[in-house]
This record gives sequence, structure tokens and C-alpha cells, in this order.
Amino acid sequence: SARCGMEAAAEARPRVLVVGAGLAGLGAAQRLSSSRAFPNLRLLESTGRAGGRVYSQRFGTGRAPRGAGPRPRRAGAVSGGCAGVQRPWGKDWGAGPGWVWSEVVEIGAHWIHGPSKENPVFQLASDYGLLDEEAMSEENQKIEVGGHPLLPAVFYSNTGRVLSPELVEGVRNLFSTLLDQTREFLHMPQVSVPSVGEYLRKEIAQQVKEWTDDDETKWLKLAILNTYFKLECCVSGTHSMDHVALGPFGEYAMLPGLDCTFPGGYGGLPDCMLTSLPKESVLFHKPVMVVRWGGSYREESQEGRTFPVQVECEDGERFLADHVIITVPLGFLKEHHETFIDPPLPPRKADAIRQLGFGTNNKIFLEFEQPFWPPDCQLIEVVWEDESPLVEAGTDLQASWFRKLIVFLVLQPPERYGHVLCGFIAGKESEYMETLSDAAVLRALTDVIHKLTGNPHLAPPKKVMRSQWHSAPYTRGSYSYVAVGSSGDDIDALAQPLPEDALLQVLFAGEATHRTFYSTTHGALLSGWREADRLLSLYDTSESHQHKPRL
Repeated sequence: SARCGMEAAAEARPRVLVVGAGLAGLGAAQRLSSSRAFPNLRLLESTGRAGGRVYSQRFGTGRAPRGAGPRPRRAGAVSGGCAGVQRPWGKDWGAGPGWVWSEVVEIGAHWIHGPSKENPVFQLASDYGLLDEEAMSEENQKIEVGGHPLLPAVFYSNTGRVLSPELVEGVRNLFSTLLDQTREFLHMPQVSVPSVGEYLRKEIAQQVKEWTDDDETKWLKLAILNTYFKLECCVSGTHSMDHVALGPFGEYAMLPGLDCTFPGGYGGLPDCMLTSLPKESVLFHKPVMVVRWGGSYREESQEGRTFPVQVECEDGERFLADHVIITVPLGFLKEHHETFIDPPLPPRKADAIRQLGFGTNNKIFLEFEQPFWPPDCQLIEVVWEDESPLVEAGTDLQASWFRKLIVFLVLQPPERYGHVLCGFIAGKESEYMETLSDAAVLRALTDVIHKLTGNPHLAPPKKVMRSQWHSAPYTRGSYSYVAVGSSGDDIDALAQPLPEDALLQVLFAGEATHRTFYSTTHGALLSGWREADRLLSLYDTSESHQHKPRL
């Protein structure tokens, strides 16, 4: 019959497995499923949800003003902006004046960095109707901020005083200037010191000699500089800037556009991408144990067809394929690559996995009954006056882990979120925090807030929630960076398919495989498209395939 003939033709087409349903995996699967060349596509995800390190959850209690109607949104944005998506938290709106709801917060990725025409995450989110008008305005897309935009901030010190904005601004400008200088070492044959941290400290030590301030002001300026070191650890996803390689630091590329967020949660993006895939092609709770390649695996039910790749899941189920695209995080590969891929990776690729950096940057959300910060404040920065980048920090995590948490974002607007702070903490202290109970985290941060405000009677936060990315077994951290002893060449080596000829049995995607956009969602998405394009160029020659623009 014609139906049997079509099924046989489909069965003869290449079989592709994608491992991991983060943005890289979803991007690859979406791209491939739009081609008639790949009817046999399977996406295996270890957890029960799509998105990977994009993860939106409910937290906090906002209250609508009496008699208020629904919040204005773009059409379609409440349901996630694409047909058929059921958001896990149901409807946003109750009925009646003065009712209460909880708001979406980002456990993982927070901003679209550089939301402009060159950013595929921004373009896709725009297409799905997930962004508000301001984020999509031409004006916002053209702004060059060179990183995070400056927000109205208050600087508290651990002695309970608010620091002078003028003093802080001067120190911040100094740090920004020095950080910009670190990017100028790209392509230089030699660097004077191996790490960004050492370069910054060396320059600061020189600067201090020229300061004419009194001793107290000098110490305060050094303490503020130390806050910016810790802040940069959060941005780079590292324990210390001493771990970040100086030579390649400038290779990371920033796109124009004023960083923006998703009004309905970043999770709307993977949800929309998921709905474009055939439902039967996506399997959740399917952690992969081993990817075997270079073999000749015969399918029991079908005579004559053999496959070079076999993927075995932790539950024992096995899948055969012509090609597999691995999109698992670098943190997982660091821990498991010796057993996860068989035969083992070539030495160059295994070395790249070991040498590249992969750190932890967590968030701690705190909800307060009443704010202790001024109404116009959007950022709280914490300065520990007894610290300096020129003095070795203590290593007793139990006694001082909370000192690494040096910035709180005030979630806006309070009518929507209630009074919620989102703190950022990176490195070993962040990993130690994951081992504590919610109650212990709450106690420690209540103590910190009492110190900052100078008010020991201030009511503690009424609710806490945090991310725990290092403990997540299939993630083992937050995102990648180019560590001392590695370079962009390691990123390219990680991205190289296996075997090292044209067979393309095992392909690699994920943020850690994008040389200039590592650590970002747009880097992840582009890497998924890149690997899909490798396969499309092998098979999809007969049809005109409308590809998204490649960077």
C-alpha cells in the first residue's frame, strides 16, 4: 500500500538522536524536524521538563491594587505566546479586587543579553510574542551597554552605613576601565600574567600608590573594588577571577541592545520550541548512561539495517541511530566523559573538557513583608569594609560563605512581585550554600541584612528559595568560561564531531561549544543550529530549506 511505502521510505531515512532538551537540543531538534529529511528524530531529556538551564518558577506574593484589572500584556503572552502551551503554573489572574498571586522568577537564565537583530534568542522570543513592546523597541536594540546596564543602586556596608554614590561611582569606573584593558590582550603572543584576576590586582596595586586619600577612604575604596571582583565572578561563573585566562578574555563577544527579561518567564521560550516538535519524538525522564559510536548495531525487528551509534539510557532502554547530537552541560561531561562516551574521546577533546572552566553561579530569592530599601532602588550592593582584593581572603566556607553574596536585584515592580530580592552568589561559597537547609540560609542572610541596615530588629524575610545548580546531577554547575591553561581552541575542539572525518556520528552542541558566545542562551541556541546544519548539509540537498541567519 502507499502508506506502507511511505513508512518504509521514512524508515530508510537517517535516524537522529538529540541528548538534552535545553536550548541547544531544542534548537537542533526544531531545525531538523522542519526538514523532510529527518522524520526519525528523537529527543532524550534526563529530567521531567524542557529548558535545561532556563527554568522559570513561581515565588513571592504580589497583590493587585483594589479594583485593578489584568496587567497589560502583548496578545498571546499569558499562555506563553504560542498555541497549545500549558504553562505549569496555570492562569496568571484570579478574580475580584485585591486578590493575591505568586509571580514567575528565573531559577536559571535571567536576561536576554544583547537583545538585537543579531541575537537569535531575541528574534525567536519576538516571533513567539514573548516580549513586551519596550524590549522590542528599535531604540533599545541599538543601545551599546557593553554588559549589564547600570541600575539605580544603594550601597550598604557591613557596618550599617550607606556609602556615598559618588565614591562608589569613581571606584566602579576604575574597575570598568581596568576590566576593559584585560580584553586588549587578545591575539597578543604573550601575556604578563596568566589570569584576569592577577592582572587586575597588579594594576590596582599600582593605582593605590597614587591615591591621595586618607587611610580610611583608601581602605573603603579597596573594599568596594573587592565587591566588583566578586560581582565579576558571578558574571564569569567562576570561583575567582584568578581562574579566568587573561589572553582569551577578549574573545567573548557582546551584542548591542539593552538586556531584557521575559514578562511571562524565560521558560515560555523552551515551551514554545517544544510545541513545534512532534509529541512522540520527545522523551522525558530518559537520562543517557552511555553513547556508543563507531559500531555496527543491528536492529532486532528489521533485517539488514545496522547503525553506527547506540545510546543506552539509565533505565536500560537502548536507541540506535545514524547520528547523535550531545548537548549536555560541560559540568556533566567533566564528571562523566570517560564513561559517557565509548570508545573514549580522542585525547584532544578530553583535554579540552578538563581544561575549560565550568563554575557555579546561584540565586537566592528572599521575600519581605516590607522593603528596607528605598522605593526607587533596583539594585543593592554589599561592601565588606574589612576586605581588599590585595589581601588573601579567608577559606573557612562555614564561617563566611555569605560574604560572597554581594548584589541583590530588586524584582520590579513590587505590585507584581511583592517585596522580593534576588541575590547572586558564585564559586565555592555558592556550592557550599547548596548543602545548607533553607532555614540555615535564611538565618545567615537575616544576620547579613541586620548588619547592612544597622537594625538588629528588622523582620527577617518571610520566604526563601534558591537555585542549586552544582547539586543538579545532569548539570553540575552553571556555565562555562575560558580558564587559565585553556583557550578558544579548546572550545572549538569540544565542538568537533566524531569521528574526525565526514561521518558525523557524534556531534556536540551547548553553550560551552560556542567560541564567542559561551555561557549564554544565544550561544547555546546557535550551537544547536550549527550541528543541525552539519546534518542538513549532508542530506537535505533536494529541498530549499529556509535556514535562520547564522552567526
